[in-house]
Amino acid sequence: MFNFNLLHPLTTNISSLKKLRYPTFNLVNEYNILFIKGFMILFLSCITIRLNFCISSIPFSLKSLPLEGHFSFDEHVLKNAARDFGNRYQSYPMTVLNPKSVSDIAVTIKHIWNLGPSSELAVAARGHGHSLQGQAQAHGGVVINMESLNVDEIKVYGGEFPYVDVSGGELWINILNETLRYGLAPRSWTDYLHLTVGGTLSNAGVSGQAFRHGPQISNVQKMEIVTGTGEVVNCSEDQNGELFHSVLGGLGQFGIITKARILLEPAPTMVKWIRVLYTDFTTFTRDQEKLIFAEKAFDYIEGFVIKNRTGLLNNWRLSFSPQDPVQASKFKSDGRTLFCLELAKYFSLEDTFEVSQEVEKHLSHLNYISSTLFQTEVTYVDFLDRVHISEVKLRSKGLWDVPHPWLNLFIPKSKIHNFAEVVFGNIVKGTSNGPVLIYPVNKSKWDKRTSVVTPDEDIFYLVAFLASAVPSSNGPDGLEYILNQNKRILEYCERAHLGVKQYLPHYTTQEEWQTHYGPKWEIFKQRKSIYDPLAILAPGQGIFSKSITFS
Repeated sequence: MFNFNLLHPLTTNISSLKKLRYPTFNLVNEYNILFIKGFMILFLSCITIRLNFCISSIPFSLKSLPLEGHFSFDEHVLKNAARDFGNRYQSYPMTVLNPKSVSDIAVTIKHIWNLGPSSELAVAARGHGHSLQGQAQAHGGVVINMESLNVDEIKVYGGEFPYVDVSGGELWINILNETLRYGLAPRSWTDYLHLTVGGTLSNAGVSGQAFRHGPQISNVQKMEIVTGTGEVVNCSEDQNGELFHSVLGGLGQFGIITKARILLEPAPTMVKWIRVLYTDFTTFTRDQEKLIFAEKAFDYIEGFVIKNRTGLLNNWRLSFSPQDPVQASKFKSDGRTLFCLELAKYFSLEDTFEVSQEVEKHLSHLNYISSTLFQTEVTYVDFLDRVHISEVKLRSKGLWDVPHPWLNLFIPKSKIHNFAEVVFGNIVKGTSNGPVLIYPVNKSKWDKRTSVVTPDEDIFYLVAFLASAVPSSNGPDGLEYILNQNKRILEYCERAHLGVKQYLPHYTTQEEWQTHYGPKWEIFKQRKSIYDPLAILAPGQGIFSKSITFS
């Protein structure tokens, strides 16, 4: 017999009713939650699958491009492209393009442009890898090995206004050697010649000749550019002038320089190379400024700061001869802050006597310490390639591939004494980590239409702290110490409102870049929107970011 306990509506307990109904409600909730979770997992999986498909299909789409050169996905090649001379930043690209023609570069950029803003691919042109903070790197993107670009041979043209046509991936040392075969040479240089044309023209290209001829960007007649849309454009002052001036000093933001026409001058064969010392900074800068305006005086004018260096003049004897050996031997540099004026006079052997008289005349008007006059004569090539000679020695000792936390500044003439008093007096304790260059340049030799930024004065100084760091050191020669010193220098410049501009600039925010460019910022942005609207080019500079959308 079955017993049924029936529930009567009038006698049923409400709490019992709730107990009967809740399990049903919880079951529905669980089903809803499971459904929502399942839907979200499916949705996210679809996105992931789509992204993975897009990313995995990119190498295939690149490999399918009709190129004369090739893409490399080799780990060793990618690792090399992720490094630079600064030896502090590493960003691995997806691939490295080794172009054999300008078309290879244009086709690649056009392909990435056609992928649209949803593609993460960006492109960096890499020359000899001498950037300092990863400027020629492209994280997960394409690095173009400009040195593999195989265009026409270096072509030299004589006449009243000689010039040379070269590839953007050509090294300046190769241009020097080739033009010398015709008795010619470029007018403006950098201190180190194992750099590519495209690399230096994207910055400025400054050395001791800039006071007379301006930087290298003031000595370019014509260029061929591949823009951020993959278009190949010839430009000069008169043809596509806006692009021409944008690219010069443009940090690679508007196009890749694939060819350039460089102005030449008759080349000398020999150089009188001179060094003298000063203890007084005012006297030192007065003589430098006097010389950059002197007619037919010297062809190269630089200088550097020496602090707490022992046996300085004895070291110079290895390459230079003292004018007065006895007095030079008595000079002590220990514990002192000194300023060296470095000069060069170009000549040919048949003019040796006349040039010696000219040099003596111009030196007689200067106020250096008489016992510190040192001179030597070297070939023109050896003088211009002097840094490479030091490089070979450093490489042999394993001291070249170390961090190089360099800091390069343009400082207005009116503020250089304030800068020197604080920086050389209180911040910089020694110069044994590397040279500290300092010399004036004449702004009238710089074209204000280019993208490079300089102080708002007719004369400004380049001050370059070219330190090398010992990787394992925690002392004054260590990376952290030098970086902290650089930070203190920059903070002082900002705090004192010196109007300083960085050369080879590096910033981490767009606000800082906007401050750097000042009134030029709006023009800079407008040029970017015209020539590289998707911000494909030179991502390592950190000025613009490529927008990522999902559509």
